[in-house]
Amino acid sequence: QVPLVESGGGLVQAGESLRLSCAASGRFFSIGTMAWYRQAPGQQRDLVARITNGGSIAYGDPVKGRFTISRDNAKNTVYLQMNSLKPEDTAIYYCNAECWLVGKPWTDHWGQGTQVTVSS
Repeated sequence: QVPLVESGGGLVQAGESLRLSCAASGRFFSIGTMAWYRQAPGQQRDLVARITNGGSIAYGDPVKGRFTISRDNAKNTVYLQMNSLKPEDTAIYYCNAECWLVGKPWTDHWGQGTQVTVSS
């Protein structure tokens, strides 16, 4: 397992912004696609945004136009800028990354999650 540490979650009011960060640590050769998922109580885990190591980006429909994903390859870190937050954005946000470990090419890794709560 490659440790993924999320930060930046919290409690905000509707219309406000948050920025999430996820940093990969440990020993690995390379990191590929990084992504953010979210899961609300009683619901499935859905893709929020995804960015490849080449910079290609995809967003889930509910966040298009409001969220922006980016990455800093030198820091092995992915960010999620969340603007115009809505109560329906309330969820636990999970970081995901594909990593090439020594002897194990391209395995998926998950962070523990960070809570985002948006009040109306």
